[in-house]
Amino acid sequence: MAHRSSPDSLGLLAGELVEVRSREEILSTLDQNGKLDSMPFMAEMLQYCGKRFRVSKRADKTCDNIKQWSLRRVKNAVHLTGLRCDGASHGNCDAGCLLFWNEAWLKKVDPGFVSASQVTLPASESSPDPRSGLACTEKHLLESALRPDPSAPGNSLYMCQATELREFTSHLYWWDLRQYFRDIRSRNLRRGISDSKSEEVLEVVLSFLEVVRSLLITAFNKVQELRSGVRYPHIEGLLDTTPTLELNLQRGEFVQVRTRDEILATLDRNSKNRGLLFDSEMVRYCGGTFRVLKRVNQIVDERTGKIMKMKSSCIILEGVACVSEYHRLCPRAIYHYWREAWLRRVE
Repeated sequence: MAHRSSPDSLGLLAGELVEVRSREEILSTLDQNGKLDSMPFMAEMLQYCGKRFRVSKRADKTCDNIKQWSLRRVKNAVHLTGLRCDGASHGNCDAGCLLFWNEAWLKKVDPGFVSASQVTLPASESSPDPRSGLACTEKHLLESALRPDPSAPGNSLYMCQATELREFTSHLYWWDLRQYFRDIRSRNLRRGISDSKSEEVLEVVLSFLEVVRSLLITAFNKVQELRSGVRYPHIEGLLDTTPTLELNLQRGEFVQVRTRDEILATLDRNSKNRGLLFDSEMVRYCGGTFRVLKRVNQIVDERTGKIMKMKSSCIILEGVACVSEYHRLCPRAIYHYWREAWLRRVE
């Protein structure tokens, strides 16, 4: 089977406007497994074809939770604002992962640009159906999401961008300074749109300072790791058995995240409550008030592809995702999972 490679990069930057190509255009870039450069295009992404979105960040790097936690290098890909997988073709997975978009599946929107979806050709002038003879069809996309489970005949495993992440990425060393220059050049670290030259310079300076801070934290934690010291920021519980609290929170309810000390009092020595990690990136949200986005009942295990049922309740909050303040500025923005013991209902 021929391996499909993407054309030249568009060099998209955070904040730019793009249009997702048509279904036919995207399908023509894919191999029989629904992949381009080993990156899957998933059936959940079809609903966005022909629509316009803004680039939230370049996906030049991403975290790897499959093997040993590290960062991986990604090429020719971006994340689009608000576009997350709804899990409809993957066992109704509740993870809500931010989607990767190969630049071959997008086109820049320039002033005066008119998309193909806005033009209706007469029947005699319309193009022949480009789906004829394609290596990949919409049926292939649905079928490629499933594969046999060798350990349990009759069962299926799921394949998605999260399970295949190591296939379309490469290892990225923490000391590779090029990643930080890409963070600045891509505008991933910008705080807003600059209206003047002075504001533009300020944005670059602030981005540079954020990179320096990230490098210092990473270097410090690497040294601490070698000498078995305490990482920054330090989070550690003291319990042998962690408590359970069920609030039966539902979508749309408002909650307040408990204080750092209150949450530490629910954790074991591995910073977990009944197996769920309270990560350093979650500290920034302590004391804040947020709306419940949904309850997490099941997710696709990105290591195995199996549907993993949650033994205990956990919650996703609206707009509460990892900003990688302590993890080398990864743009993947994975949702944090919250135990109900870490929250209190706001009446």
